[in-house]
Amino acid sequence: MAMQYRIGLPADYDMAIIRRRIAERGHLTDTLDGLAFKAYLHANSDPTRVGSQSAYAPFYLWRKPEGMSAFLSGPGFAGVVASFGRPVVHLWSVWQAEWNDDLSLVTHATQETATISPHASLDDVRKTEHALAQAARDEGAEAVVSAFDPTRWTLMRFALWRSAKRADGMLLGDAYAVGHLSQPPYV
Repeated sequence: MAMQYRIGLPADYDMAIIRRRIAERGHLTDTLDGLAFKAYLHANSDPTRVGSQSAYAPFYLWRKPEGMSAFLSGPGFAGVVASFGRPVVHLWSVWQAEWNDDLSLVTHATQETATISPHASLDDVRKTEHALAQAARDEGAEAVVSAFDPTRWTLMRFALWRSAKRADGMLLGDAYAVGHLSQPPYV
């Protein structure tokens, strides 16, 4: 499962507060059971992009739904709720997820969501997403996730990059800086 909550912030919000929060708390998910990786994402509003907004938007890829459930009902998420209120948590069923064994050098992420046409064959959409994920890997993505939400009939593409330049080359959606990346060892 892929999971994300996005907390929109005012354009004049002091993003140093978010970066400090990540620096102080990021390590707490480094050994989270059932987690493949968590990217602590943040973005400043960009006046050159329509609809751009400052945000704190952690992204999770879960190996086990039990880990996700334990996190959402545990103290880590309670801290998010205490600071920002209870955010909407978006969930996607993963079609494809590939990542390098060591993601410690990633600095940026890109994410795109799109509506799945009511007449589209889901199998055809899945095959297209697989090809797009492979293209991102070929362009240097350290991790790619392709997933869909059958409650809203949307698809989601996510990638982690070592540099903003690589991320900009593939940018079709939102761009984020990665403040910390948790990647528990797989047992």
